[in-house]
Amino acid sequence: MDKKLKVAIGTDAFPPTTDGISNVAQSYAQMINKNLGEAVIVTPKNPNQLDYKYDYQIYRYKSLYIPSKEGYSVGWPFKEELHQAIIDMNFDILHSHAPLATSYYFRRVVEKKKIPVVLTYHTKYEYDIDKRVPTKPGKDFAYHFLRNNINAADEVWVTSKGTVSSLRKIGYQGDYIVMPNGCDLPIMNVSQSDIAMIKRKHNVPENIPILLYCGRMIWYKNIRLILDACAKLKKDGNEFRLIMLGFGADENAIKRYIIKTGIKDRVIWTGQVLDRQEIQGYYGISDLLLFPSVFDTNGLVVREAAACATPSLLVRGSCAAEGITDGETGFLCMESAHSIAATLEKIIDNKHLLKSVGKKAQTDIYISWEDAVKKAYDRYHIVIDNFNR
Repeated sequence: MDKKLKVAIGTDAFPPTTDGISNVAQSYAQMINKNLGEAVIVTPKNPNQLDYKYDYQIYRYKSLYIPSKEGYSVGWPFKEELHQAIIDMNFDILHSHAPLATSYYFRRVVEKKKIPVVLTYHTKYEYDIDKRVPTKPGKDFAYHFLRNNINAADEVWVTSKGTVSSLRKIGYQGDYIVMPNGCDLPIMNVSQSDIAMIKRKHNVPENIPILLYCGRMIWYKNIRLILDACAKLKKDGNEFRLIMLGFGADENAIKRYIIKTGIKDRVIWTGQVLDRQEIQGYYGISDLLLFPSVFDTNGLVVREAAACATPSLLVRGSCAAEGITDGETGFLCMESAHSIAATLEKIIDNKHLLKSVGKKAQTDIYISWEDAVKKAYDRYHIVIDNFNR
């Protein structure tokens, strides 16, 4: 029998910072400690951290805190004693979930003690680099930093095949393994009483379609396309409500655009919701998740919606649409407001179709974190064996 492993789960984002990678790191730590071995979170310090809430160890290293809506800390992994602290924990494997500060930290550690490293490439970093770094030398440095961190890993994982194109843009030319993410929401049918309670809370009329966007409020998630499509729906006389669930750097601009497009009376803005049961309730009352992002490499929200038998509308050819069959396990459209609106007008009032596709998504595309992490954990043993050879 394979021995139980001690795993360092490295992440630059961990609560109180909330994003997709933060959720992934929590799920890995929870499932490994519950069923498989021992996992320790390795992440930058955050002045608002509440680590006592977690029933597993969290090791925080030095950081620079940047006040913002997202509350990110920038890891500063350069102090010598930090490297020794990780070495003294006697990890069997280091698993980084971003090619950023914590990956660099792991690189410094393995200079002193050889420990195998896995890196999961979750997001298309070239979007942020090209948008936020103003100069060519700055962009070149950022790409070089990421590329070196990726190349230093003993094995590179991606969450979808489409992610590989982003890896290649960064300059990584090596091999990779596809290791999909799971979903932390259980399969369930939200009760009619819970649905009625949420509808009363937001004054939603009965028998009208409910659309949902769930995620970070950032323009490059193609939120503008959703709002423009909904403006066309309203103009054409369609009744609906659009739930906007989440928060992010562009939320004030998005709110202004909602007013500009004339759909404020059709939009329900929930803001940040951290309670997972409450989030599941919003999936449960929704007829369709709108997720036209071509930025995301996996789209955890698609599986979260599927847990509640809620289908998703996705851009054909996007990473989020991998494994989705149009009209069977989801709906596909082109990357345009016109295509989103045209697709919605065909299906928005067809409750039977939406429910049948949602049920098919629940049975065919849902994957639990328990299954996803077990697959990753089994792969850890192979990585360690290859490393030792």
